Amino acid sequence: MNEFLGILDAVVGEAISPDTAAVAIAVIGLNIHFGFTGLLNIGQAGYMLLGAYGMAISITYDIPLAVAVLIGLVVSVLFSLILGLPTLKLRGDYLAIVTISAAEIIRYTGRLAAFEDFTGGSQGIFGKDYQGPFMDLSFFGSGSFDLLPLNYLDAGGGAALRVVGLLVAVAAIAAIVVVAKRAKAADGEPPKVGTTATPKLVIAALSVVLFLALFFSFPQSEPRTSVDGWWVRAVAWSLVGVSCIIVFLLVRSPWGRLLRGIREDEEAMRSLGKNVFAIKMQALIIGGMFGALGGMVYVLTGSVQADSMGRQLTFFAYTALLLGGAATIFGPVLGSIIFFSARILVRELSGAYVPNSIMSTQQTEQFSYVVVGVALVLLVIFRPQGILGNKRELRFHV
Repeated sequence: MNEFLGILDAVVGEAISPDTAAVAIAVIGLNIHFGFTGLLNIGQAGYMLLGAYGMAISITYDIPLAVAVLIGLVVSVLFSLILGLPTLKLRGDYLAIVTISAAEIIRYTGRLAAFEDFTGGSQGIFGKDYQGPFMDLSFFGSGSFDLLPLNYLDAGGGAALRVVGLLVAVAAIAAIVVVAKRAKAADGEPPKVGTTATPKLVIAALSVVLFLALFFSFPQSEPRTSVDGWWVRAVAWSLVGVSCIIVFLLVRSPWGRLLRGIREDEEAMRSLGKNVFAIKMQALIIGGMFGALGGMVYVLTGSVQADSMGRQLTFFAYTALLLGGAATIFGPVLGSIIFFSARILVRELSGAYVPNSIMSTQQTEQFSYVVVGVALVLLVIFRPQGILGNKRELRFHV
């Protein structure tokens, strides 16, 4: 039992890690490109790398952190202009080929020995060279804590109460799903007086119960100010929340309706006198800025290394987007959490319960990607809209 609870500890730790939050931010930007506008961008990792390089190189030249972040965002805007001006008239596979090629150009440029004084070449830029200004902002103090001062281990409950907490968390998840489905089924019915906000309040209350159950059951002791501590986690997930709010406001504005119109029928939008090219460019720039921001957060716990943000990371981002649901607000966040947590769960279970004679530690890492990949294939076949998505949002041509 303790071994299984240790596995769940690792899963929860991965779910709330800064890297998961960083990818979630990048997926939010990808959702603007693909989910809302229908742009098949396969180069989101290139935006992440540009943002990371822009921030890290600026800080190594003693530029203040706020200005360094702004430089990383401006670099992504310039890249969007250079990439978008000649290519946004392309559709589907052609745009995908161009964007993935552009991202690979950035990656190989970052590896060039000629730019080693700036990018560090194939070795990259070490975290100690640029993480200091961000860590100095921490007001969390020093030492470690469990986020919630009291947990079942401190209370002496041991494994039994942790299992109870896990059961409460599972029950909360099931209740959230049931309430959400009933609320969705009632959308077409006439509204009843005084009941409009009830499902949302119930879901919010159940979410609080889920949060408390998980953290009481699986307390995550982390240093408050280290590169993988609570300070980085707090900032990273705060940025995820702010990003969701920004996207919520954008897609519910008249501009957001234009994005959906372009996604579903470009020619109809042109016939209405809308500048489709300009709107696409705006979407490319905004989504790219989210990608750059995600890249900055991604390197706060490590180093800026070109190969760490290659094609694979873009494919992970698409997997998270399709899993959570394209053209939704919280789908990218939910998809990112589930994708990385599920991979860790498969890896840890395989490592703990499959004999080494059958599968080595290195093979369990590869096996986790295989299982997640198969699950994604099944999801696309049987529920292409993802967990939170709507089939009507898939009626577009890219």
